[in-house]
Amino acid sequence: MRPGASFFNLYNHDQVRVAVGVPKVKVADPAFNATETIGLLRRAEDAHAILALFPELGLSAYSCEDLFQQRVVLDGSIEALREIVAVSKSLRLIAVVGLPLQIDHHLFNCAAVVCGGRILGVIPKTYLPNYREFYEARQFAPGDSALRREIELCGQRAVPFGPGLLFRCDQQPLLTMHVEICEDLWVPIPPSSYAALAGATLLLNLSASNITIGKADYRRQLVTTQSARCIAGYLYSGSGPGESTTDLAWDGHALLSENGNLLAESQRFARDPQLICSEIDLGRIASERARQNTFGINARNERDRLQAFRTINYSLDLPRDGKLLPERRAERFPYVPADPSKRDERCAEVYEIQVQGLATRLSTAGIQKVVIGVSGGIDSTHALLVCAQAMDRLGYERSNILAYTMPGFATGTRTLRQARDLMKALRCSAGEIDIRPSCVQMMKDIGHRHTESAAVYDITFENIQAGERTSHLFRLANLHNALVVGTGDLSELALGWCTYGVGDHMSHYSVNASVPKTLIQHVIGWVAQTRMLGAETSRVLLEILATPITPELIPGKPGAEPAADTEKVIGPYELQDFNLYHVLRYGFSPSKVAFLEYCAWRDRKTGPWPDLPENERREYTIGQIKNYLRIFLDRFFRLSQFKRSCIPNAPKVGSGGSLSPRGDYRAPSDSSSTAWLAELESVPDQD
Repeated sequence: MRPGASFFNLYNHDQVRVAVGVPKVKVADPAFNATETIGLLRRAEDAHAILALFPELGLSAYSCEDLFQQRVVLDGSIEALREIVAVSKSLRLIAVVGLPLQIDHHLFNCAAVVCGGRILGVIPKTYLPNYREFYEARQFAPGDSALRREIELCGQRAVPFGPGLLFRCDQQPLLTMHVEICEDLWVPIPPSSYAALAGATLLLNLSASNITIGKADYRRQLVTTQSARCIAGYLYSGSGPGESTTDLAWDGHALLSENGNLLAESQRFARDPQLICSEIDLGRIASERARQNTFGINARNERDRLQAFRTINYSLDLPRDGKLLPERRAERFPYVPADPSKRDERCAEVYEIQVQGLATRLSTAGIQKVVIGVSGGIDSTHALLVCAQAMDRLGYERSNILAYTMPGFATGTRTLRQARDLMKALRCSAGEIDIRPSCVQMMKDIGHRHTESAAVYDITFENIQAGERTSHLFRLANLHNALVVGTGDLSELALGWCTYGVGDHMSHYSVNASVPKTLIQHVIGWVAQTRMLGAETSRVLLEILATPITPELIPGKPGAEPAADTEKVIGPYELQDFNLYHVLRYGFSPSKVAFLEYCAWRDRKTGPWPDLPENERREYTIGQIKNYLRIFLDRFFRLSQFKRSCIPNAPKVGSGGSLSPRGDYRAPSDSSSTAWLAELESVPDQD
């Protein structure tokens, strides 16, 4: 973020708000159409959008047919454009409108890009459909038949003209636009594919596209898929009310997508003009392109074609001052889909990946038994569920799961009971080993000062317990020719919240190592909800989910539960998982992570999300977010990498990334957190 910039403004975090308009039109009445377009332009500016896209041939209407040969329609369309250019002098946005233009005795289906009282460029349609209900080649010439690269229009000389134009904003270098028209998207290699490789981050499509049964679904697929393949934002505006229905119908379909995600969509078949808005995260697009090296390789292979693009630079006064938060919903749980049906699908897939990973490892190693420590908390619970399903999948008895609960000095009565109940419900071989005698012996052997009468609860006291548990598990695996299954998760690895080496850090195979805490909770809930492992198992799982997260290493007061609450020490996992996702997946700066986090977790009583489930009604101030992010940054970059550099094998689960040194993330163990913490200071301490 720039020094002195308003933190609570989306434009200072490489985001831009864009709009797609569907005006009401009258066929062959450019004056009326200009008035309607200008009305939507003013609405777009009121919404603080810096770009407004309109349909194909919107100034004349698309369904003019042979009326395109009439001078009145052609001249009227130019006058309509002239009016929009004049109005644009007082508007802080870019308008992209469609009109027919006769140039060198050829008629072209064009898009005009207008900003600040100037026409920045004119783009002719490249691919003219002439099949089924389309007869565009009857009226228009294809864009690549143009003889000139510049034209005179509306009194402006040397207006760039041609299909290969890019428009780059001086005030936001990541904002580079490309325009294509309707059928250009329907061909096997759309012009926008090359434009994206040439640097365009926003791809715009002025469309007419009449409606037939099932076509709307196909449009969504085209738009979202193209935005995904091009790693870009894609805006699409289709013709709507007022177009001629002589032989066709029009649904006014507007779409706004980013990187394969549909952000906004118009109401189809509406009788009134519509304007949809959302934000495009240019920083996310740039990050994804930089990380996906094949994007650059593809660009290199098309270098000759890409060098033919022309870049038009323009100036635009972005609304960077004052508070302006995104309308786009920021997901609180980036690892967990908000949509319940997609969430269940995600949980099922996560579960299957983990089960398949463990089953394959057991088959390859020729081992039929596993050893696992069960604490009654969510991580070991989830790992035990994976073990049970893997045994079922391999056709082995669940008694081949050698599950042990190992109470120590701080084991709570609740978690101990839950561990026993879970092992019984899953019908695995249940064992119980009291590790306190061996821990006491260890403390005596090394000269630790802890005694029953003089307790010393230091890090050595804590790690002796974790180490004794893991040591027992490995020796049990030797004794029974079994494989030790690890239970630690991605969130703990990110924060270094694990005992290195002979502790919960180590195992033979770690099924949870790329699954964050928030997702584990949902997978357990999904298993409980489906009752796939029986009603009694589901009952125990729901009880475990309601248990506070604690390592149970430091005793509480007599008769009370353990003293340590993990989230009071390292911060709420729901926030730390948010931080992990945006730092690991996108490499965002601390200030941008904090901004996104504030948008997701701020006071929602006055926000655009009134119907949240109870478990998502928690709120955090920017001061709390900054404090917990500081903890994350220091632990992630300075403290914990050495633990991640030697973690056991584990299957990668999600696109959010893993921390395996053999996979997504390779970093030095001796890095500093100073630069990240310094940048974090640009975040305010209060709203």
